[in-house]
Amino acid sequence: MILSRGRRILAALLLSLLLLTTACTAQAPGRFDQVQKESTQQKRGQAVAKNATQGSEFNKLFPPEEAGYQRVYTQEKKGFAEAKLKKDSKDVAMLSISDTTSTPAAAAKFSQSTKKIGGYPAVEVGNTQTAILVGKYQVKVLSRDPAFSASDRAAWIEKFNLAGLAKLN
Repeated sequence: MILSRGRRILAALLLSLLLLTTACTAQAPGRFDQVQKESTQQKRGQAVAKNATQGSEFNKLFPPEEAGYQRVYTQEKKGFAEAKLKKDSKDVAMLSISDTTSTPAAAAKFSQSTKKIGGYPAVEVGNTQTAILVGKYQVKVLSRDPAFSASDRAAWIEKFNLAGLAKLN
């Protein structure tokens, strides 16, 4: 009986010692640890530039609602704001303003533009997008309905407060 009791105590002691030594040893780094460390310390290549305009500044520059049309804001973040344009409860277009500070390539496409809307360089992207560049800001209208034409997109771009947007520069 004493021998059995001694074995139990010894087994408990050895088990405790085993748990203590395995719990306190340093764990080998996982295969993603180095990448995680680098990405959290990275300062360049960030998605949005620090000096990008807050999206809330853009909301007041969107076109006002008109008879038959409803404007529904869908996204607002640093450097970007977007709204749906609805007619009879159907999405007909997406309206957006973005700060190109974070995306210089977005502004570069306007350098060869010969077309102007509201006095600003304009580009057509495919059959569904029309955009202009106001200083460092891109104003874009994207058709969601085939009946919403390029001329409709240009008309809605001119309804933005482009003078107010130019003053944000």
